[in-house]
Amino acid sequence: MTGLTSYHLKLIAALTMLVDHIGVVFYPDLVWLRMIGRVSFPLFVWLLVQGEAHTKNIGRYGLRLGLLGLVSQPVYQMVFDTAQLNILFQLLIGLVCLRAARQRPELMPPVWITGALIAEALPISYGGYGIILILLTRYFRPNLPWWLAWVSFHLIWTGIAGPFQLPAIGAPLLFMAFNGQRGPQARWFYGFYPGHLALLTLLRG
Repeated sequence: MTGLTSYHLKLIAALTMLVDHIGVVFYPDLVWLRMIGRVSFPLFVWLLVQGEAHTKNIGRYGLRLGLLGLVSQPVYQMVFDTAQLNILFQLLIGLVCLRAARQRPELMPPVWITGALIAEALPISYGGYGIILILLTRYFRPNLPWWLAWVSFHLIWTGIAGPFQLPAIGAPLLFMAFNGQRGPQARWFYGFYPGHLALLTLLRG
């Protein structure tokens, strides 16, 4: 079968994130490294949306995200010298919004607005942008109206926060390449996040 499996997308997400973080830590003047990394977050979001739709135990899924976020937080703060919360907390808020909107579709607008406001109020990595990205990805369709919404959102965001996130516009091309298959198990995937941060900390010395 042609196309990309979930495993392939996890691998791309992890590698582009690693390139991004290597750029932050060791080569802050090489903007192209950071721009490669802009593909990573939309892929993590896509995987979150797929995970929420297919998980057999939403509570365990959320608990795993929360615990990994807590484990990762100290090393995340050391690596990036920041007080922000790491991406796993962003994904956890998104997971709650996804499931709440699924169970109570009549409350979908307030659910997503509340999630975005919480993400903005907290010192969290992608803030409200991240929650809106999760919302758009949840309703992904490879058609013109969806692409117009995705591109327009990023152009509006560019006016607010600058052009840094623009490469994320192309990420849905990878969504379209998804063949619906899981592929090999990726037991390493969630551990990769705190693990690569710890390695970067050690290498930086």
